[in-house]
Amino acid sequence: MSRFSVKPIVYASVSVALAVLFSYVFAIQTIFVRITFGFLPIAIYGAMYGPMKAGLVAATADFIGTTLLGTSIFFPGFLVSGFLTGYIYGWFFYRKRVTLQRACIPFFLVMVFIHLGLNTLWLTIFYHKAASAIFLSRLIKNILCYPMEVGLFLMVYQPLLRFLPEQFPQPEASRPAPSTGA
Repeated sequence: MSRFSVKPIVYASVSVALAVLFSYVFAIQTIFVRITFGFLPIAIYGAMYGPMKAGLVAATADFIGTTLLGTSIFFPGFLVSGFLTGYIYGWFFYRKRVTLQRACIPFFLVMVFIHLGLNTLWLTIFYHKAASAIFLSRLIKNILCYPMEVGLFLMVYQPLLRFLPEQFPQPEASRPAPSTGA
């Protein structure tokens, strides 16, 4: 019997659509700083299907959002950032018990290496501006948004885990070794 399932494709499509809406339609944006909630469906999808699929969903959402609704032209660096963001969320959340501490780590890594690192690099290349000119505003935005993103993720993830437990693979509980009655 075939192991092919339509469910991951449907969830991927819904996640892409939500990420595009949350990132491009319902975004607060200036030239160098954009506050969005597009991370939420990507992180949830990563918890459901793992790093590679979450990376592909995030890159797809970035490509579709930029192509259809973006305020500037497509730049491939942001596609790489999107993929890495989804991959990081999937790596830390898939088949893992998600706690506050476990949720803080990937959001911190995404903030430092993707948002402040790679995305700042892409903006300096794309707009031909000095990184120092845009870094401070991006740093302040990321410091302010970090606790909001972690809290919002946990507020959405925990009820979803409770109501749809079969959609979120969890690590197998460690079973005690069988006793050998002597």
